[in-house]
Amino acid sequence: MEMTGAVTTLAAVAHEGRLTIFRELVKAGPEGVAAGEIGRRVGVLPSTLSASLTVLTNAGLVTSRRDGRSIIYAAAYDQMGDLLSFLMEDCCGGRPEICAPLAETARACCATTP
Repeated sequence: MEMTGAVTTLAAVAHEGRLTIFRELVKAGPEGVAAGEIGRRVGVLPSTLSASLTVLTNAGLVTSRRDGRSIIYAAAYDQMGDLLSFLMEDCCGGRPEICAPLAETARACCATTP
C-alpha cells in the first residue's frame, strides 16, 4: 500500500460512525450483513448508513453483493490487512518487544474467529 492509499483508507475510518460500522462488519465475518441489519445494530438512519457505506466502499474497506432484495456488506479483510501491514512496516526498529503486544493481539483475535 502506498502513502496516498493509506491516507484515503485512514480518512474513511476517521469518523466515529464509519468506524463503528466498519468494526461491526469486521465482527460479522466474511459472510457480511444486510444493510438494514447494520443500521439496526449500530443505530443509524438509512441515509447516514448509505453515505457511510459509500465512503468505506470507495476506500476499499467494504465490499457489497446483492442477495435477492438485500445488499450484503462485508469488511474487505485484504484491504484492512494491507493497511495494518503498511502501518507496521517499519515497526520495532530492531526491537521486537515494541510490537510484541500487537502481535499477541492479532494471535488472540484470530484464534477466536470462527
